[in-house]
Amino acid sequence: MNSTARNGRFGLLLAVTLAAGPALSQEDSRELVEMPRMMQQHMLANMRDHLVALDEILGFLAEGNVNAAGKIAESRLGMSSLDLHGASHIAKFMPDAMADAGTEMHRAASRFVITAQDAELAPGKDAQHAVYGALQEVTSACNACHQAYRIR
Repeated sequence: MNSTARNGRFGLLLAVTLAAGPALSQEDSRELVEMPRMMQQHMLANMRDHLVALDEILGFLAEGNVNAAGKIAESRLGMSSLDLHGASHIAKFMPDAMADAGTEMHRAASRFVITAQDAELAPGKDAQHAVYGALQEVTSACNACHQAYRIR
């Protein structure tokens, strides 16, 4: 077999492996949370906005604009965002532990804001580490919920 064919087959194998990922290795054992389709769509739209907000936060942090990162975090992820996302309407369809995980994410985002504001007053590597650590608490809460629950 020539090297072009070998590389082509390797590329195909790599693409299939990466696309399948963990789906091939195990069955989805996350708890299925049933809710009306409209609520599923609403929840998924909220989570997509959470991802956009995280991306914007990271962008502002990369620019050194901690205040803008904090504003996005509180308004789109923090406890202040609950009404915007219709959390009270969605929560009644969730198991208590799932709702608790969501609340923890929102609380972690609000704590991130405080940490980011404090970092502005105490610049340096320790402050930066605290900011990234606080942001990681937000994504850890997201991951915990996504690892335990599914809505489809």
